[in-house]
Amino acid sequence: MENETKTIRFIEREMTSAELDQMKAGFVSHSMEHGNPPKPSERHTFVMMDGGDFIGCASGLTTDSLNWFYLTDLFIEKAYRRQGLGAAMLRKLEERVVLLGIQNIWTQTAGYEAPVFYQKQGYEILFELEAWYPSGHSLIGLRKRLGQR
Repeated sequence: MENETKTIRFIEREMTSAELDQMKAGFVSHSMEHGNPPKPSERHTFVMMDGGDFIGCASGLTTDSLNWFYLTDLFIEKAYRRQGLGAAMLRKLEERVVLLGIQNIWTQTAGYEAPVFYQKQGYEILFELEAWYPSGHSLIGLRKRLGQR
């Protein structure tokens, strides 16, 4: 097979399950070569209820890094906003993250949604992707240092 000539082709299509598994295994192998074994993420969630009614949540994932937590969701029903509940919910999740031994949390939000809210909670802007949304609003990434070990 050494003398066999292969023709490289570029094909626009979805990957097969086997190809997807091969790609994932390749990423894991590459990460391991650099001393970064994969760590399964864990979801941590707080739900807010008013009686029996769901009114909000905060949720996120541990990451491969031992020092970062990704806040994926912070939601408060519209009728309950601007009452300090979002800040309280966020604090609950941050307290849980600190107990996990994680020092940093990050999230992303639409420019029209909550960057000012997060800044009031001690977050700083990491990045801004201008005109990310069809409305022309940016996607904003924010981070907060949670404490010292």
